[in-house]
Parts: sequence; C-alpha cells; structure tokens
Amino acid sequence: MPFGVSIPSPPPTYLVHHLACWFQVSNKCWIHNGLSGFVPAKRRAMVLPLRASFWDSIKSGFLKNNNSTQVVEPPSTFMEEEDPFPQDIVLLEKNQPDGTFEQIIFSSAGDVDVYDVQALCDKVGWPRRPLTKIAASLKNSYLVATLHLISRSPGTEGIDQKQLIGMARATSDHAFNATIWDVLVDPSYQGQGLGKALVEQLIRVLLQRDIGNITLFADNKVVDFYKNLGFEADPEGIKGMFWYPRY
Repeated sequence: MPFGVSIPSPPPTYLVHHLACWFQVSNKCWIHNGLSGFVPAKRRAMVLPLRASFWDSIKSGFLKNNNSTQVVEPPSTFMEEEDPFPQDIVLLEKNQPDGTFEQIIFSSAGDVDVYDVQALCDKVGWPRRPLTKIAASLKNSYLVATLHLISRSPGTEGIDQKQLIGMARATSDHAFNATIWDVLVDPSYQGQGLGKALVEQLIRVLLQRDIGNITLFADNKVVDFYKNLGFEADPEGIKGMFWYPRY
C-alpha cells in the first residue's frame, strides 16, 4: 500500500427499525404550567380522516384503476375553533429558588442556529457532522421543530436567555408522507417527558398539514418509546429497505 494512502473501512453496522405511524391525534392539546399541572392549550382543531390501512393511505395518491381517468379526491375538511393553533407552545414554566423564571417552549418555526444544533449533538454524544451539511439538512427539511429554554432573571425584564435543548425535523413530499429525523433532547433535560412532547407536537403539525403517513428510523434502545407514541414496526409486513455503498 503506498505511503499516506489508506483504504476506508466499511461503515459500522447498526440494527435500525423502520417504524410507521398513521393515526388521528386527540383534539385536546395540553401544556404544563409548572404549578397546577397540565391545562388545555389554545389551538385550531383539525379533524382528519383515519386511514383504513398503511397501504390504502399510500395508494390514495395513485390511479384507482387502469384506464386513463384519474380519480381526484377532495381535500380534507378542517373544523376550526376561533383561536388559531399557536406556532409557539409553552410546555413548561416554573420559578427557580433564586427567582429566575423559566419556560420551555416548543416551536415549529424552524428558528435554530446551526452552531446550537452542533452543540446539542455533542451533548447527546452523536458523531460530529460538517456544519455545511447540518445547515443543508435544516434548509431542505419540510419542518424543523425546536425546544428552547427561556430564562429571565430578576430585575432583567425584557432580557431573556435562550438555549436550544431539543430538536427534531421532518422531510416530506408535501402531500402524503413525512419521515422524522434527528430527535434530540439535551441530557440535562431528559426524563421530563420533553422528548414525548416534542414528537407529539411535531406529529400534530404534520397532521394539520394533512400529512398522515409518518415514518421514522429507530435503534433498539428507543423502539418502545416510539411504539408508545403510536408507531408500529413493519406494519402489514412492510419492511424498510436500505442501500449502503460497498467499498
């Protein structure tokens, strides 16, 4: 082998499960106020038809017969309450012993700094990825959801500190299907139900946009976590297929 030339080793093999979800979320949305427990959040209720099956929902966008006539289905009808669904949702708020007021806010606005994402990946122990690729993945995502910790110290009215503590994103065909990626929660804030809230709120936003076929990839450690959120492994025998470069 010539000096300075190395042969790349094959990528490590991980057991990854492809999970799919097609369901209708309850019309009630709850937030935790840190004092009296969970209270209803104001939002727009969008009632979507429950899919008959995974394959039926996939095939709903294709021709229903073999002739040249295409069946065009009418768009889903939405039932709206007076108050629109907020782009930002307060999931938790509390006062610290030193008087600092804190809020944890979910947002689907995609307002996230690429350096903050890299720092969050470092905290959860993910391998480093090039900043340019992180930026491209965020830009090309259909939806980027975040959890931010907002802190306000006594006597600093209007001066808030903002820290990214959670993130997830979804890619989509903008019509039928979406796949969730990069679900992250700062280890310092895990164990409080924030990961569950992050995914649930992300799904709600997708359902509001009439996207009902939602999939993701999960390793063995988190399969049960996603199953408790309504995801299924290999629905109706459907398998996730993977292709890797062979060196």
